[in-house]
Amino acid sequence: MKALGVAERHGWARFCSLQSHYSLAARDIEREIIPLVADQRIGLLVWAPLAAGLLTGKFGREGTRDSGARRAAFDWPPVNMERAYDVIDVLREVAAHHEAPVARVALAWVLAQPGVTSAIVGAKRPEQLKDSLAAVTLELTGQDLADLDQASALPPEYPGWIQLPNPERLPRPA
Repeated sequence: MKALGVAERHGWARFCSLQSHYSLAARDIEREIIPLVADQRIGLLVWAPLAAGLLTGKFGREGTRDSGARRAAFDWPPVNMERAYDVIDVLREVAAHHEAPVARVALAWVLAQPGVTSAIVGAKRPEQLKDSLAAVTLELTGQDLADLDQASALPPEYPGWIQLPNPERLPRPA
């Protein structure tokens, strides 16, 4: 925002797009960045929308993993794995309902989010690229989106949690 203000003050070209990490396993930018790009009418180009393969359906809490995936060799980008496994469980259910691959559903969710204008996919094989491109035609239902949103929701942070109607939902010290 500061850079946009400086550009405006000097009559310089303003930023027209932001490239940021965003996925069902990493929704942190919803706190400040997505409201900023919406307010300032800036495009949002998402990277790692599958969390380096984590959201492909090849990983799960039961120990399944794809030894050839980037995430198998390098645990990055960082995510809350328990929440990610909850997301993967719901992704599998939604994918089964649509008879679609899990990765396609995860990408369709990202593309359905307000402010997202495009996503960078890291396909290693032609069939992965073809599947990723098919995400633009997958129409998730309102219930699909609600289920995925619930599974991937960020925990409330201050000052947001102070506005919650139910005091039992407040964070408790560990």
